[in-house]
Amino acid sequence: MAVQPKDRSAKTAARRKTRGEEEIRLHCMAGTRQALADLMAWAGIEEQGEAITLMIHHLHGLGPGGALPLLAPPRHEYVIPENVSRKLKLAFDREALRIGKD
Repeated sequence: MAVQPKDRSAKTAARRKTRGEEEIRLHCMAGTRQALADLMAWAGIEEQGEAITLMIHHLHGLGPGGALPLLAPPRHEYVIPENVSRKLKLAFDREALRIGKD
């Protein structure tokens, strides 16, 4: 007799619980999905979970010195252009004169 889906699900849930398995969800934008798809294609990996698990374990294997630079978010530096700086200075000076007259 075939196993009922309900029984199969209960058996799978029990096995996952004994193994300490836990679900991790990942919401990401299209660019991140594409990067993951590229990595999977390069490595010949078909399952996203396998790719993510391998990346986590390999990154962890690098230790703090190797992993931390890869986990640092990119910072964007904004430099105020000269013409914008000039206009802000003029606006600030005008406002200072206006406040001084009041």
